[in-house]
Amino acid sequence: MVDRRIISEKVDTVEKSIKRVMERRGLCVSEFIKNGDLQDSVILHLMQAIQGCIDLSAHIVSDEELGLAASTRDFFYILSDNNIINAELREKMINAVGFRNLAAHEYAKLDLNQVYEIATHGIKDLEEFVGVIVRRFA
Repeated sequence: MVDRRIISEKVDTVEKSIKRVMERRGLCVSEFIKNGDLQDSVILHLMQAIQGCIDLSAHIVSDEELGLAASTRDFFYILSDNNIINAELREKMINAVGFRNLAAHEYAKLDLNQVYEIATHGIKDLEEFVGVIVRRFA
């Protein structure tokens, strides 16, 4: 059984990171592209929000004894296989993990237009994931 305190703490961390992304992304893509400080802040907080979702998944998979994940993406497959998230959300979260990996390991290759798109629209996927987890486990 999951520890609700841990779920609550991790959800709080993700929500704070999402809020920072929304505050820092700027009003338009051109403003974002011109401002390196905004870029760095948004990318950092996106990475933290995604990592928080991974941490939530790992906690649930472990505490509910749902299986073993060979990679961070596997946590979302396991959650989907156990009807905790649907297949569409699973794919969105797997894409988020891919972005996090790219940002962490190949930062210079990031497409800033794509980063802004994730910060304005893709962020909703993280909010959806957190909402599902809260409704199910909090």
